[in-house]
Amino acid sequence: MGNSHSHNHSHHHPDLKGRNLVISIFLNTLITAAQVVGGLLSGSLALLSDALHNFTDVLSLIVSYIANVLSKQKASIHRTFGYKRAEILAAFINASTLIIIAVLLIIEAIKRFQNPQEIESNLVIWLSLLGIIANGISVLLLKKDADVNMNMRSAYLHLLTDMLASVAVLIGGLLMKFYQMFWVDSALTLAIALYLIWVGYDLLKNSFKVLMLFTPEDIQVKDIVEELQQIKNIKNVHHIHIWQLNENEVHLEAHIDFNEDISLSKFDVILQEVEEILYHKFEINHVNIQPEFGKCDEKEIIVQD
Repeated sequence: MGNSHSHNHSHHHPDLKGRNLVISIFLNTLITAAQVVGGLLSGSLALLSDALHNFTDVLSLIVSYIANVLSKQKASIHRTFGYKRAEILAAFINASTLIIIAVLLIIEAIKRFQNPQEIESNLVIWLSLLGIIANGISVLLLKKDADVNMNMRSAYLHLLTDMLASVAVLIGGLLMKFYQMFWVDSALTLAIALYLIWVGYDLLKNSFKVLMLFTPEDIQVKDIVEELQQIKNIKNVHHIHIWQLNENEVHLEAHIDFNEDISLSKFDVILQEVEEILYHKFEINHVNIQPEFGKCDEKEIIVQD
């Protein structure tokens, strides 16, 4: 059995503000209820689409909050990684809902283009202002954590896009009030939907890559091999796996062939050097190495298990 080692450099884990998520959930629940009623009364599809988007915000914020709580749970015998991937899963779910909702909005906008309706613009204007204020507060609350955490970034993007959507609805309400341009309602709905797809796709792609254990894009496996093979006594580095557990942890496991049958104490010295290189040059903070000498196995960098 090979020697395994987990490299535990101190790494900053951001304090995810659960309280801010709760406040945002409360604010978006109020907005959703108000916009649903207002959309039905005014006949505005853009307002209803904004309400629907707000509803997905509420769901996404709840998912983010649950993931935030779960991610802090300790590991156990049955869950050796704990729930460290909960936030990545939440980001994937939230990004998926953004895109699904966007497609539904596009379908409704096309239908409304074919059959435009007169809309009560005053209600649209006041409720869009409410959406801008409430979502603006939520965006400010989550901005700091969104810079360092994919789950919080997914929640932040939901809120930011909804605030921008409310701005668009406000402009549309003003155009309908003063210029009777009721087709603007459908045009805004279409624009909101396309924007949702644009912001959702990137987050969906990134969270999917983490869930699928893809090698992080900024890490070049061949560069790692070349760097490690310069260490004295290392003959070959092969059978490498590199993956992201979450946004704070990048793991590497590999087999290392040695030129001579070294002692465990000498291996520990070399392993320390390997860990330092991987951490400082490639930001890999968890390392598991299988040492080998004269073993007949595949020596390719990547081996299909």
